[in-house]
Amino acid sequence: MQNARLKTMVVPREHGAWGMLLVPLATGAVVAAGTRMNPMPLGLFLIAALALFWLRTPVEAWMGTSAIKAQTLDERSIVRNTSVALATLAVVSVAVLCLSGYARGLLLIGSVAAFSFAVQVAVKRLGRRGRMPAQVIGAIGLTSTAASAYYVATGRLDEIAVSLWLANWLFAGNQVHFVQLRIRAARAATIAEKLQQGRVFLLGQCVLLGWVMGMSYAGIFPRFVVLAFVPALLRGTFWFFRGPQPLEVHKLGLSELVQALMFGTLLCAAYLL
Repeated sequence: MQNARLKTMVVPREHGAWGMLLVPLATGAVVAAGTRMNPMPLGLFLIAALALFWLRTPVEAWMGTSAIKAQTLDERSIVRNTSVALATLAVVSVAVLCLSGYARGLLLIGSVAAFSFAVQVAVKRLGRRGRMPAQVIGAIGLTSTAASAYYVATGRLDEIAVSLWLANWLFAGNQVHFVQLRIRAARAATIAEKLQQGRVFLLGQCVLLGWVMGMSYAGIFPRFVVLAFVPALLRGTFWFFRGPQPLEVHKLGLSELVQALMFGTLLCAAYLL
């Protein structure tokens, strides 16, 4: 019981956020490998990204702002030492990257990501109605790893880096909206009930498809990027026509992880073809 409690205070619990961090990072790295790639900065960035993402959980437990707070001296010591170790790892990795000539690009990307997280905190204060918008806004920061990974691997913060970031954020936003819909409409059984709960999501699916196709036509995305969104769009649309489905959060999380992996694979293929 004590080990489980400590694990909760030290290890991040947001499995969906792990996917939003790592899948974009992987797409940036794989697309970079299709050109010229410097593995050393990419390795340092991976360490920094993981350490910074991990850092929030023990810091919140240490400061008492999380649901499960460090209470005893031993607990506070463990979360404090974990926080210091992760912060040191992140600072050293980022410092080496900056001294290697990546300071300007990382500062630009990091500023946008930090601003998105600040806005997310403000939107969260709206309560339940701000939950989904806050997650979508926060996804801007998490998916910035796509642009960052591509940048440190190639040395170029160009239109490919930005478009990878945008594509990953659009997919993450769709995932957030679908998961929130499944939670909100857990008791919806008929098509009519699901449409009542999910008409905004269904409209969003159409807007997303049109937006991605338009950006592909304009040359912002490669021609076949739209195919990367097809599995998620089909998943979201077919849900309305399926029978009653009890909400199983663990199963939903796994299915969305599969969706993210499919999206990442197809997105990389679209850029490398």
